[in-house]
Amino acid sequence: MASTEAHLPAGLLSPAERELLHQTWSDRPGFWGWVTAVDHKSVAKRYIFTAFLFFILGGLEAAAIRAQLARPENHLLDPDQYNQIFTMHGTTMMFLFGVPVQLAMAIYLVPLMVGTRNISFPRLNALGYWTYLIGGLFLYSGFILNTGPDAGWFSYVPLAGPQFSAGKRVDVWAQTVTFTEIAALIAAVELIVTILKQRAPGMSLNRIPVYVWAVLVTSFVVLFAMPSVALASMMLAMDRLVGSHFFNPAEGGDPLLWQHLYWFFGHPEVYIMFIPAAGFVSDIIPVFARRKMFGHTALVLSLVATGFVSFGLWVHHMFTTGLPQLGQSFFTGASLMIAIPSGVQVFCWIATLWAGRPRFATPLLFVIGFIVLFVCGGITGVMVASVPFDQQAHDTYFIVAHLHYVQVGAFVFPLFAAIYFWFPKMTGRLLSERLGKWNFWLFFIGVNVTFFPQHFLGLMGMTRRVYTYLPETGWGPLNLLSSVGAAMIGVSVLVFIANVFLSLREGVPAGDDPWGAHTLEWATASPPPPFNFAHLPVVGGLYPNWERGADAPVVTGLGNSHREVLATTVMDAVPDAIQTHPGPSVAPLLVALAIGVTFITGVFTPWGFVVGPVLLFPTMLMWLWPRRKPAAERAWCEERV
Repeated sequence: MASTEAHLPAGLLSPAERELLHQTWSDRPGFWGWVTAVDHKSVAKRYIFTAFLFFILGGLEAAAIRAQLARPENHLLDPDQYNQIFTMHGTTMMFLFGVPVQLAMAIYLVPLMVGTRNISFPRLNALGYWTYLIGGLFLYSGFILNTGPDAGWFSYVPLAGPQFSAGKRVDVWAQTVTFTEIAALIAAVELIVTILKQRAPGMSLNRIPVYVWAVLVTSFVVLFAMPSVALASMMLAMDRLVGSHFFNPAEGGDPLLWQHLYWFFGHPEVYIMFIPAAGFVSDIIPVFARRKMFGHTALVLSLVATGFVSFGLWVHHMFTTGLPQLGQSFFTGASLMIAIPSGVQVFCWIATLWAGRPRFATPLLFVIGFIVLFVCGGITGVMVASVPFDQQAHDTYFIVAHLHYVQVGAFVFPLFAAIYFWFPKMTGRLLSERLGKWNFWLFFIGVNVTFFPQHFLGLMGMTRRVYTYLPETGWGPLNLLSSVGAAMIGVSVLVFIANVFLSLREGVPAGDDPWGAHTLEWATASPPPPFNFAHLPVVGGLYPNWERGADAPVVTGLGNSHREVLATTVMDAVPDAIQTHPGPSVAPLLVALAIGVTFITGVFTPWGFVVGPVLLFPTMLMWLWPRRKPAAERAWCEERV
């Protein structure tokens, strides 16, 4: 060993040092290690797995809805069951799948793409997951016990208020929202800090990958949007539990206040899911077009513009509430204006594919399907931005169709593309291309067969949340066709699940970089080691893997016996300091359980808000209590790079 180490290039780790580094960053073995893990990859993978479990549950609920509506005067579900399932479907897809899975993908990918060893605040990251899991389990426990929410996924008052929704169903919904918002805000904070302060040396702002830019914009949108719905859900819970009157007009409240607070979050939420999806597309297309992305700066500016403008659209959900016409005109303008940055992105994507030599692997097929469906959903979005049309189509199945074209087309398709693209990075194995193409075509055809007829159902007068309908309405054939499409979507998801499990067992080994990609996550092993990078890379361009030579410089000098990460400056990513990260701990789980006791018990008794903080204090003390003296942060000079 000594002779081998003596001939290593200066600064590179010996096998013994690399093994020490591996032990330092590895999670503990067994169940205890799973519970205490703080590695961003471990937390992100369980986040993704949990989110997809909720996706499957939401899909089963959608299947029940479509089965009920497949023919007139159907009695598969009674009205109460239908209301619960309808509400559970929307709540699951938006709060337990859509936003969490996007943030989970970012938690996995961003530290690798910016060339660091872990995400900022790793224990806080673990707390976010446990909080999200407790919220989801609470919601579905209520549903199993016939206490599932039944006022719709946006819980409009006064229907969701104490006068018209007795019992605890809406309270379960409100507290679930609280849990998911805590998790989302945690993820946003740590992603912002990771992107701004832990980028590899040389990765200045103009060299950040488009996906990382998308995550940064999304995280700021989360910070400004999520407190609105958290405040709204708290006010609703207080109206129901302690007799306040925020939304009771008889006591000076205003039911429209709920809509303003909710949709100030609700419309940016659409872009919380779309902006990272656009980032996926912008980093996948160059790989399969085999050329650099056309209009990188325009893409980044479009993402930033989308994030800003997304906060000026919420009133187009409220055009039928009697708001002043002058105010409606401003929100119409904003709703039309947001199509501009989206159109710029579509142009850049098409131009890159047009000028390249596309390789039509499964990830690119899902990207192309996304572009087609996103354009269709965008066209109907421009239609409902017009006040006269919206007043006719509001709360009809035309809006349901538009929503799903945007959500499924602009979010789920890029997510599938990302899973097929980064699955080799996460597991070391490729997904089957044959099953992947079956997955794509069944999903693409199924989505169009399901949701395109719903435009016509809306124009024929079929309203949202309708439980059943008479044969004389003429809605039966299109509803049956829509249900057939939903069955195709279900088959497609089953193909995807089979593909994942078969590939995990016997998939083709991927190697470190099966796609010949350009971003830093492909510069390390697949799957990555616990420490991500033994030597942090130095970035010399926008496409580091395509522009680095074999003798590219790397950062050395980080300790091997402590979890140390390099902090860099915000603008130019100049090495600034070394920070020591905490190791595995059960404290995040205990803190999450204390938060769970506070909010879940608080639904049934005010004592929950007394007992919860009492439990929270010792768990926070355990979190913050120093186990050993941490390595002092050290100044880091440029000459050490």
